[in-house]
Amino acid sequence: MNSWTATLEAAGIDRAELRTDFTRIRRGVSRYRRHQYLAVRLLLPKAVVPHVLAATFFMHHTDTILDGQGTLEERSAAYGRWETLVRAALATERSDHPVLRPLLHTCSAFPRLEHLIEDFLKGGTVELEFDGFATEHDYQDYLDGYSLPAFMVVAGLLAPDTDAPGFRDACRRYIDGSQRLDFVTDLAEDLRAGRLNIPTETLGCHGVTRADLEAHRDSPAVRGLVEHLVGQAQASLAESHAMVEYLPQPHRPMGRALIGMEELTADAARRKGSKVLESSARAAVPAALRLLIREYRRRG
Repeated sequence: MNSWTATLEAAGIDRAELRTDFTRIRRGVSRYRRHQYLAVRLLLPKAVVPHVLAATFFMHHTDTILDGQGTLEERSAAYGRWETLVRAALATERSDHPVLRPLLHTCSAFPRLEHLIEDFLKGGTVELEFDGFATEHDYQDYLDGYSLPAFMVVAGLLAPDTDAPGFRDACRRYIDGSQRLDFVTDLAEDLRAGRLNIPTETLGCHGVTRADLEAHRDSPAVRGLVEHLVGQAQASLAESHAMVEYLPQPHRPMGRALIGMEELTADAARRKGSKVLESSARAAVPAALRLLIREYRRRG
């Protein structure tokens, strides 16, 4: 029995169609989130691995629909069709969709997941209507409306009680750091696509314009802006370590790895400075592997 077959067995996934669905999802997550996929496979108990992958792929699929090609009206229509399909699947506990079939199986194993999916679906309009932030307050609204509900879909599989006092706040600290970091490390890609996810208010405070960023200007002001943004992300990530204490012992290595991977990415972004305007900053592969190996040895 190979490792993946043993993982499916441990999770009680014995129907051939479901095994095919979960295997397809495994391959998808391994392609677009390689480090996170390795962390899930190495650090989580086998019985929960397929479920975390199913939730992760569902979020990715939904996000792809929200950020797809076309006008706002076209994307809204596409999301409306997807939302209707998901809600019907949850209501009837049946679906022929290869993304939703495994998700429904995961919901049957983790009933608390359904209301977290509902919260995530409601946040879809926040993402659809997003066209940048004027102020820090706008960013915080986006975090509460979309980013946090999205993360809670996975966090709900790692913690036994997502309503435990303090847990959601710790998760919010994590996703705040992660989201701020994404906006920095993806600056080059976002600018090429005509997007800018840094609040206009923050740019003004640092004396930086959008034109400065689009021109890849390596000025003290731009370097100061990047340093400030990375510092904000690192501060939130440092506070998010409290999240790990809410997880059962077998899930704590995964919690530490999630935070640690983001901290490595923040270190890379800080070193890169204004060069993030030209290409993305990513965690160094050797450092990421050392982190995963260290947490693997700490299991149990």
